[in-house]
Amino acid sequence: LPSAGTRVFHAEMTDLWAAVATGRASLGAQAFFPVAAYTQVKAIADPAADWRSRLFGDFRLDVAAAHHFLGRGARHDTLVRVIVPAAGAAWINPGACYNAVGYWHVGGARLVYRQHGRQHSQLRSIGIASLISWRGRWYVVHFGAVLRAGAGGVVDAPAAGPGVPGPAGGC
Repeated sequence: LPSAGTRVFHAEMTDLWAAVATGRASLGAQAFFPVAAYTQVKAIADPAADWRSRLFGDFRLDVAAAHHFLGRGARHDTLVRVIVPAAGAAWINPGACYNAVGYWHVGGARLVYRQHGRQHSQLRSIGIASLISWRGRWYVVHFGAVLRAGAGGVVDAPAAGPGVPGPAGGC
């Protein structure tokens, strides 16, 4: 079970926050589930093409939506912490969710930030829909939504304050 308390995880979440603050998904690529891992995990035809077109494509849309949600001052917003509800982590067995191998999954992590970086401003948060593990590290696999109703980006559960992590479940 990966830890959300490592320097690597903190650096990856800082990169994810930079992507949101600037609207440039490429800055958060280190926090995103690697294509090489995805090709080993998924038991589907052409997982690399699925990763490029759907998985990372959705990530780009979700980063853009989160950037738009934060608004013009996003570059000045400050990431305060990331809440990962590790108690809700579940092992996903091989064969489930079109997977060739098993992994840990946790849903509903939260990026908690201070708007415009002001020390006394209210905390706000947005969710990370789904994190999965690979070689002992957490990675974002679905940022805004696991399933989406349309073709646009999604901001997962924005809230004043730290929000409520979860729910558990998913793939």
